[in-house]
Amino acid sequence: MNNFDINTITRENVKSLKPYSSARDEFEDFNTANMIFLDANENPFQNGVNRYPDPQQSSVKAILAKNNKVKSSQILLGNGSDEVLDLLFRAFCEPKTDNIISLPPTYGMYGVLANINAVENREILLSTDFQPQVEKILDAVDDNTKIIFLCSPNNPTGNSFTDESVVKLLQNFKGLVVIDEAYIDFSDKESWLTEIDEYPNLVITQTLSKAYGLAGIRLGICYGSEAVISVLNKIKPPYNVNELTQLRAIERLKDSDKIKQEIASIIEQREELLKVLLEVPFVEKIYPTEANFVLVKVDDANKRYDELIAKGIVIRNRTTQPLCENCLRFTIGIPEENAALIKELKLLK
Repeated sequence: MNNFDINTITRENVKSLKPYSSARDEFEDFNTANMIFLDANENPFQNGVNRYPDPQQSSVKAILAKNNKVKSSQILLGNGSDEVLDLLFRAFCEPKTDNIISLPPTYGMYGVLANINAVENREILLSTDFQPQVEKILDAVDDNTKIIFLCSPNNPTGNSFTDESVVKLLQNFKGLVVIDEAYIDFSDKESWLTEIDEYPNLVITQTLSKAYGLAGIRLGICYGSEAVISVLNKIKPPYNVNELTQLRAIERLKDSDKIKQEIASIIEQREELLKVLLEVPFVEKIYPTEANFVLVKVDDANKRYDELIAKGIVIRNRTTQPLCENCLRFTIGIPEENAALIKELKLLK
């Protein structure tokens, strides 16, 4: 069993940090109806957003905790997943000393955030079937390796990583294993949230930007042990999730039937697109996907990308990414958008 100790990976300045205490942190029940608030230098005239938002986003966390069978104290919310990821760097990675491991081709922000935080990014390519090369990853680990980032289902490849590879990393790495599950709702695989109490070094990030259709409100979610979340809470900005975002998230999270219908529609449309792609002459390979997108290898990615742009259809050209030469990524749209894509694909020569 992994003898994970959060104190060994937390930055020394963070350990000794006294977090900023906002007016609303000092009064936990600030939503109490009949209280008079003269503590935060706000404009007192009511307009719905004249008061600071709940700094701990308690109402949103309560819904997420219930839905996912975790404690609210195991949840941190951020201004998009990118803020959550950045907080992980700032809490656990010492600039110009520590390193993280990422597995290209993958989400590019891991490397960007490493550069911003002056942390070495050790890249270990996925295998040719887009799975983690566990032994190579563990060989790259040293005393200053603080985080391994896994994106599963992976972006841009669409596949999930095997349970065996993830478990081996969790059991043999003394730092944090962060599993980015932005696309988990489109997969048949169960979220790693079911294992969050089993592995104290397991951190899971999710988002309301994909399956929940709330990319515009920027709400990222981090699940972890109470110890990990406690450290992140020390350094997060006091009011990092605004009131309008919280209210919209609550409204959407309560509409579970509509969310399920939309996910089912996206998966159905994904399967239809996969069938059509089999008949497109310039498509050389279709990669298995458990996400809301499909990665395909074509004869000439730059040419096909330009042709579709000329038809008013924007896709993602991934040909510059490792192991993705001449690959295009198609996001699943509404049926009418997918029909337009299919029509143009059939017309291209």
